[in-house]
Amino acid sequence: MKPTRTLAALTMGALLVLPAGVTAAPPTAAASSGVVSERAVSWTPHVLDGSVKDILRVGDTVVVAGDFHRVADADQGRTHTRRNVFAFEHGTGEILRGFAPDVSGPVHSLVEGPGGTVVIGGHFSAVNGSASRGLARLSLADGRARPEFDATIDNGVTYRMAGDGDDLYVGGSFSGVGGEARHGIARIDTATGEVDTGFAPRIEEQRRGELRVHELALSPAGDRLVINGTFTRVDGHDRYQIAMLDTADGSVTPWSTSAFEPDCDYSRMQTYMRRMDFSPDGSYFAVVTAGGPTVKPGLCKSVTRFENTDRAGARPTWSNLTGGDSLYSVEVTDSAVYVGGHQRWMDNESGALNAGPGSVEREGIAAVDPRTGRALPWNPGRARGHGVEALYATDGGLYVGSDTERLAGAYHGRLGMFPTT
Repeated sequence: MKPTRTLAALTMGALLVLPAGVTAAPPTAAASSGVVSERAVSWTPHVLDGSVKDILRVGDTVVVAGDFHRVADADQGRTHTRRNVFAFEHGTGEILRGFAPDVSGPVHSLVEGPGGTVVIGGHFSAVNGSASRGLARLSLADGRARPEFDATIDNGVTYRMAGDGDDLYVGGSFSGVGGEARHGIARIDTATGEVDTGFAPRIEEQRRGELRVHELALSPAGDRLVINGTFTRVDGHDRYQIAMLDTADGSVTPWSTSAFEPDCDYSRMQTYMRRMDFSPDGSYFAVVTAGGPTVKPGLCKSVTRFENTDRAGARPTWSNLTGGDSLYSVEVTDSAVYVGGHQRWMDNESGALNAGPGSVEREGIAAVDPRTGRALPWNPGRARGHGVEALYATDGGLYVGSDTERLAGAYHGRLGMFPTT
């Protein structure tokens, strides 16, 4: 589970005029004052190739996952070989020499495991030379795979995981886990990898491409799991690309929305749904979306807030569109909804690959007011590239992982951290 996220709360901005039928939510609880700094710390290491896809802090250890092979110390004085995952010390950036697992393919997702371990999920077939398909639990002390964890992905890939103590939720494109038939979604024991046979939601009727759960998010209380992907039905109920599950028995809840039914300019994408995250108090969650190179009506290339209720036909509380650029990551704190991608603007509902009326420049990263949905003044900027795929908030600040090297006007190789002010 993530560390408690207590980043400072915001000073609310100007009132938003919302589209017809969309209402603003009441103000969220404020912890203190202000968002994270616009200046990144100087002590984070650098990832020298590929891209960062997920970040996790366990105590003072920060684990970084993605598709890369070389990392360097903060002062760039020494380069280290690290295949798709590495770890360093929070506060100093010292790369942990003992943690150097050899993972054969990209690591997409990280979850804290028991006893000083981390669970990795992705598109790999071996860890440290031994067969390990799509899932593994590694010791943070020495990078070795824990032998008691024997879960493997059958015929597919892990895209996203979420942990809740003893339970680990796994989403992806697969036909089973450890020989137990499961299509795209499973719950397993975090320590052993044993599949929970009582949790078996059925995703069905993919919109395009392969049937998959692309992303998932677990509520802080652990009672609700939101999933998104290519499916259009879950357990026989219409659920277009997004659904909410009751974790008690895996059943689909009454919550539903038609907000993601409209087509998007998919380009080569199978779904335009991307990352999701719950607020620290669990009262709402935010969803970001991508899209192809043209602009269509709807919620392509946006960040949207939904309330955590069991209401059918839910409408967005608010949405904020980029005007044509994809968003890939979102992290919700008491103070802000942070989003990352390769966007050029926010507040750009009238834009079509240009700066429409009322838009604000936000190069590749932005913070949105949780109450109004409008962009906050926070604007550090970064080189856009493909985009930010990893945002991770802790009580010390906001970690950012991407595929580019300029962050807040300085060199930060694919990884940086904005401290709490």
